[in-house]
Amino acid sequence: MKVIYNRFIPFGTYHGLNLFGIVFVQRRWGRMQPHELNHEFIHTCQQWEMTYVFFYLWYGAEFLVRLVQYRFHAEAAYYNISFEREAYSNERNLHYLHERRPMAWMRYLRKT
Repeated sequence: MKVIYNRFIPFGTYHGLNLFGIVFVQRRWGRMQPHELNHEFIHTCQQWEMTYVFFYLWYGAEFLVRLVQYRFHAEAAYYNISFEREAYSNERNLHYLHERRPMAWMRYLRKT
């Protein structure tokens, strides 16, 4: 996974944006911490096992479903996408990717 520090991407308050296994980070946030890198590694693994394109299609579709579920509260919808739930739940376990089973994000599909 490659990390590119720049001035523009990602927009807003997000620290990193993972596109096809390349992580973009705004310089203003400084270097990524190990748990943040692990979070992005988890996304890279999810993308790889879904052949990238299907990951983004599912991510977008699930975001729209969550947006309706959470009454158009975008932040709640984002944090409840199954891919994000898996990544946030396991980002501090730096050994998680060695233990992770394929398609583990599916365990996080149910609404909390």
